[in-house]
Amino acid sequence: MKKAVLISLALTTLVGSPALAADLSRPVPAYKALPPPPAPIFTWTGFYLGGNLGGAWAQRDITDSLYGLTWGSGSSNAVFIGGGQAGFNYQFGRFVLGVEGDFDWAANSHNSAAIVIPKVGSGDLIRITSNNSWITTLAARFGVAFNNVLLYGKAGGGWVGNNGFAVTDLTTGTSITGSNNNTRSGWLAGAGVEWAFAHNWTVKFEYDHLGLGSSTIVVPAGAPFLVGDTFTLGRNVQEVKVGFNYLFNWGGSAHY
Repeated sequence: MKKAVLISLALTTLVGSPALAADLSRPVPAYKALPPPPAPIFTWTGFYLGGNLGGAWAQRDITDSLYGLTWGSGSSNAVFIGGGQAGFNYQFGRFVLGVEGDFDWAANSHNSAAIVIPKVGSGDLIRITSNNSWITTLAARFGVAFNNVLLYGKAGGGWVGNNGFAVTDLTTGTSITGSNNNTRSGWLAGAGVEWAFAHNWTVKFEYDHLGLGSSTIVVPAGAPFLVGDTFTLGRNVQEVKVGFNYLFNWGGSAHY
């Protein structure tokens, strides 16, 4: 009986306590969820590997040593090119620096030019034909990034492989064929735009201009005409390419 009375008195004291009453009257604070983590920022830093397709055309000038004649072929018909590229980018702030190498096979176009050359008191129409088989370049890339869009320029060197030639007298139908397997080199300048459309995948559009050195075609001894003549070919090559790349940038994720 005495124990029950003591318990009753203790409960009455607690309920009547002003501090406890104040604590019980305070509202329970609402639970605040943690803010979501920030979305990852896309980075162009890293290695990449890809492929490309496009077209190339050339401006050719030919000089004939035997008669001192020079003529141009104008722009050749565009030929199909296709190949691949690999490179590395490093991004700091909005700026991107990198290096890229590519290799493209060129469709055999038999690009040619013709000129009238005097021959034993008459004029014969002579046509020069040569074939480019591949194009490769190595260049620095420098650009400005707008998140997952990159505007860039290129500067470096280029090489073109040539695998044959023919000199044809269109008046008589006589032709001289030969092999002048050689590589011509020169400078490269270009520009393009690249867009990361999905995680680690990009597409690009690019224009390149190659200023190449000259090559020579020598008419061999025993040829039916123009024996000892040398034709010097100078050529500038232009390319337009569409390509894709896979970026190995270790976790960079584009905003779309």
